[in-house]
Amino acid sequence: MKTINNKNKNGLVNVFKEGSLFNRLSFLIMGLGNICYGQIIKGIMFLAVEVMYILYMIRSGVNNLAGLTTLGTKQQGMVIDETQGIYVMEAGDNSMLILLWGVVTIVVSAVFLLGWYLSVRSGYEAYKTVKSGKKPANFFAEIKSLANQNIHIAFLTVPLLGILIFTVTPLIYMILMAFTNYDANHQPPGNLFDWVGLANFKALASSTGALAATFWPILAWTLIWGFVATFSCYFLGIFLAILINSKGIRFKKFWRTIFVLTMAIPAFISLLVIRTMVGENGILNVLLQQWGFTAQPLPFLTNGTWAKISVIVINLWIGIPATMLMTTGILMNIPAELYESAQIDGAGKVKTFIYITFPYMIFVTTPYLITQLIANFNNFGVIFFLTEGAPLSLNYYKGAGKTDLLVTWLYKLTTTNKDYNLAATIGIVIFVISAVFSLISYSRSGAVKNEEGFS
Repeated sequence: MKTINNKNKNGLVNVFKEGSLFNRLSFLIMGLGNICYGQIIKGIMFLAVEVMYILYMIRSGVNNLAGLTTLGTKQQGMVIDETQGIYVMEAGDNSMLILLWGVVTIVVSAVFLLGWYLSVRSGYEAYKTVKSGKKPANFFAEIKSLANQNIHIAFLTVPLLGILIFTVTPLIYMILMAFTNYDANHQPPGNLFDWVGLANFKALASSTGALAATFWPILAWTLIWGFVATFSCYFLGIFLAILINSKGIRFKKFWRTIFVLTMAIPAFISLLVIRTMVGENGILNVLLQQWGFTAQPLPFLTNGTWAKISVIVINLWIGIPATMLMTTGILMNIPAELYESAQIDGAGKVKTFIYITFPYMIFVTTPYLITQLIANFNNFGVIFFLTEGAPLSLNYYKGAGKTDLLVTWLYKLTTTNKDYNLAATIGIVIFVISAVFSLISYSRSGAVKNEEGFS
């Protein structure tokens, strides 16, 4: 086992040591090993990939990578046309395109390196097959294998390419943008932007300045909102499910249907309607004043503290039915013998819930809780459709509000302020928080530690 692991660990080293001369040369000439050992079409395809990559790098790839060092040096501006004696606009470099094509070249190079590795390994496998006295599979046999033992390759190739083009490349572009000064004052092609290192992260994490005075309160509110919105809906959903499933409750199907109907209405419609209802001149404030409970409209969405409480309470309307529906199914699948044993031991309803129902719920729904918590950290819809981050604060940076989450603040930074560098920085912070919390909480959960089942 140890020998096998070492071979897997140093695969290319083994190819160079144990392979033939043609295998060693295939480190420089892709496909040579395949061509020399009977897989001519496959070898020619590998060689064509290498030739195309070299031509790409000669024509533009090298310049694209070199452009990443400066992100442009020639700025667009007005120059005098000596032939006409007037000022004309002279085009300059575009930092945004330079960064984009640099990222594309990095991704293309990474894909090429993968192809190079596969070429070396494929040539070595062909050599071992010939050495053992067998004939390597020809090109058409390998094509046929894509419909049988290698069908996973056929099905995964297109999705992987899509992920590479539409997810990985934009993600790298965004990450690199966080290390630039691409803001409202550096908008290409009129103005160039440049690398600034960790300056954006330092500005957010510092103890002074408008950015820090905005980032830390919004981060704190994002965490509070995420935990409260998740666990309030979770526990109240469980309570509602247990209540409806109680033996003394009649018309169980009717009550479940009533709550499920709230899920049939698109969430953004419900939020916009509720926003109108709780507004200064909304029906709720009008009725409260007519009935004499208040002398003036209550600031449900216009006061910082009131707005935060309001969005948490309104979110219950959307979150509780979904949790109730899910936990109803779980309640019906809890083994009856557990409850029978508890009754024999004299346990009441409270102890039964504490020691059987709730632990079973947590065991089954831990992955759901984690995904809901991360979803609430990034719950753009509830905040945006109810308050749009308001009420605004003069102490906050460029239009940020008291109910803004990191994700809604990120949205404002891009669409309104055009501070793409800060938005990218916040995006990285959101990813780190979400990833670290998800990995730690899931790895320590009972769903992972006790995979064989609840006991």
